[in-house]
Amino acid sequence: MQSPYPSTALDAARRAIADHLREIRRDAGLTGRDVATRAGWQPSKVSRLQSATTPPSDDDIRAWCAACGAEDKIPDLLAANRTADSMYLEWRRVQRTGLRRLQESRIPLYERTRQFRVYSSTVIPGFLQTYEYAVALLGSIARVHGTPDDVDEAAVARVERSHIIRKGNHRFGILLEESVLRHVVGDAATMAGQLGYLLSVMALPAVSVGVVPAGHPRDMWTLETFTVFDDERVHVELLTAAVTVTTPGEIAQYARAFEEMASLAVYGSAARSLISAAIDALD
Repeated sequence: MQSPYPSTALDAARRAIADHLREIRRDAGLTGRDVATRAGWQPSKVSRLQSATTPPSDDDIRAWCAACGAEDKIPDLLAANRTADSMYLEWRRVQRTGLRRLQESRIPLYERTRQFRVYSSTVIPGFLQTYEYAVALLGSIARVHGTPDDVDEAAVARVERSHIIRKGNHRFGILLEESVLRHVVGDAATMAGQLGYLLSVMALPAVSVGVVPAGHPRDMWTLETFTVFDDERVHVELLTAAVTVTTPGEIAQYARAFEEMASLAVYGSAARSLISAAIDALD
């Protein structure tokens, strides 16, 4: 059975664009007929656009904003419009030929990105995974999603891809919820090896690892796992899909959320103590 979420997300994205167009018109003190007259359209087109019946073209957005004297809104609306159809990708569709190809498909993006900001509330990020941890995790993903069994090859591809933390002009800011350290992926030996490796990569000059301690009051709630690639895009990982965000305003929101989480995290010896405690707690 196909998941209903992709179409729901696309509908929501289109609705958000339509609602934004309506807000721009209202803020300008214009009626729909006013916008139609200024843009040289039939009034019915304005109705279709702001009801999300018809998706706007880039030219429609430019004309609408110009008619309302809101040219400053054009960049965000264009970015949202151009990504609405591709922002929500079903894992089943992406993974239908196996997990290895998915790992390799991201290499160009990873190689051109200079600053990675990663917040994880679920698992150790791929950049920092050992082969054994990756095999266990990807095996679970393949089982849940029913994808072809190429887990070993996918794990090798993931580990090879993660070599960018040791070479090239890249910097990595990694924030982990403490619960990530306590969630055993694979078995105790796999998890101990993964946490030991995490301790070792913390010494790399390009890598900063912070841990958000559990059991402390906080003003920021736990978020979904996400990665910010420079200021170009954000990948948000859900159970059924990968959401790609390219709208500048939304990217800025994720960047602010990362900074908020960073202010809650501990680093250096305090972070290493939490990781060591998680190792000691393994059976």
